[in-house]
Amino acid sequence: MSLEAFGVALETLFTAETMAWVIAGILLGIVVGALPGLGPPLGMAIILPLTLPLEPTNAIVLLISVYSGSMYGGSIAAILINTPGVSSSAATMFDGYPMSEQGRAATALSISATASSIAGIITVVTLLAFSPFLVAVVLAVGTPERFLVAVLGLAMITVVTRGSMLKGLLAGVAGLAVTTVGSAPMSLDNRYTDSILLYDGINFVAVLIGLFAIAEMMKLAGQDGGIADADVRIGGGVSTGIRETLNRPVTVVKSGFLGMLIGSIPGAGATVSNFIAYSEAVRSSDDPGSFGTGNETGVIASEASNNGTVAGSLVPAISFGIPGSSSTAVLIGGLLMHDLRPGQSMFDPGGELALTYAMLLALLIGNLVILLVGISLIPRLDVLTKIDTDYIIPVVIVLSFLGTYALDTNPVDVLTLLLFGVVGFYMIRYNYSVIAFVLGVVLGDIAEDNLFRSLELSDGSYMIFVDPFEYGWLSPLLFGLICVVLLGPFLKSGLERFRG
Repeated sequence: MSLEAFGVALETLFTAETMAWVIAGILLGIVVGALPGLGPPLGMAIILPLTLPLEPTNAIVLLISVYSGSMYGGSIAAILINTPGVSSSAATMFDGYPMSEQGRAATALSISATASSIAGIITVVTLLAFSPFLVAVVLAVGTPERFLVAVLGLAMITVVTRGSMLKGLLAGVAGLAVTTVGSAPMSLDNRYTDSILLYDGINFVAVLIGLFAIAEMMKLAGQDGGIADADVRIGGGVSTGIRETLNRPVTVVKSGFLGMLIGSIPGAGATVSNFIAYSEAVRSSDDPGSFGTGNETGVIASEASNNGTVAGSLVPAISFGIPGSSSTAVLIGGLLMHDLRPGQSMFDPGGELALTYAMLLALLIGNLVILLVGISLIPRLDVLTKIDTDYIIPVVIVLSFLGTYALDTNPVDVLTLLLFGVVGFYMIRYNYSVIAFVLGVVLGDIAEDNLFRSLELSDGSYMIFVDPFEYGWLSPLLFGLICVVLLGPFLKSGLERFRG
């Protein structure tokens, strides 16, 4: 670490003007993230041209604060109305919304704020200390590794599925089938595209909003009173949420680092890390059957991972100019707009290292602001769970339609929303795993794209995924992890039977 550059970054950041942009960015990000369908890329894209008159440091600090605030803001809608404000908060719904139904929304919201800020702080400090090493790790990750990370996420279907495994696998395959619509990533063959509006495929964010928001509103339409059961007293609170989070330090740290590592892989992003961290929390739990019914650990794992992803996604973005997600693509656009070139100069004490440190320190301060806002103001929103559904349902439906149409102003997205709202409603009614379906939808494109690229690199040889001598050690390591996830439950039960 260059102490001189670090000192310059501190001096730059701790001015009234720059701190004001950090706080404004975080608050704006929370609002944007809480609105279903909008999310950090759109919020940052709207802000981008407005940063032109600003100093480069203030402009980049504002953009990155919007990004960080959105990651936390997404959990508010996920917990209160079972709708992912951003796709990276989708796994938060599985246990956050049941907590709201049980009258523990304030606890879930304070868990989200505490886990998000602690994981964000830990990962940013790690990035400050070990950024040269992480750059080397990113360089070691290629196309085969990205494919294997996607397969690892799909393998988690066997972990997160409850009840019939056959129904879980069918749901996962159906999710993968959704991603086959549109132009093929390498051959550009058109698949199921009767209209030009389907050439880009089905937008998975529209699928998520339909599966959760519309399906849940259909369910609530037959329920009197609010989201929380009428005879349930609003319980828990801020202190309970903080205590529950601090009592699970392993989950916070593990999920935060999972988010950072997966977020640093270009093309993976916060949605993938979100589901993998949640699945890992289920796999390592002594009581996996309680997940999906309001288990605090599920909310912690999901929220710690998505804020950890923010720090990780900066590594490829500022090191090589490779966007790890759409949000970092907008951030790179901001850097270029202010004549800053991603690359080695961002880590050079004689170049822009002070700006890099200022970005990371802004994230650090931003996570403290998230904690302050999250435990002082946001839990008061738990009263929303007591509002009559006659008022909640129209508001959520309108926000869902507006947010979905704003994704790409494509009418197909609105039809997707309706279709998957009905699909999600019947999946829940007949006990098909929605999580398995979502894993297929999120990971299908990533797996297909990188499988084709890998086979082109190896002239069609599948040894590219397992040969450590010719292709490196990381792919065989990931392949081994996939085998452990798939075979681990069978080996464990066999070992228990052997021991009697």
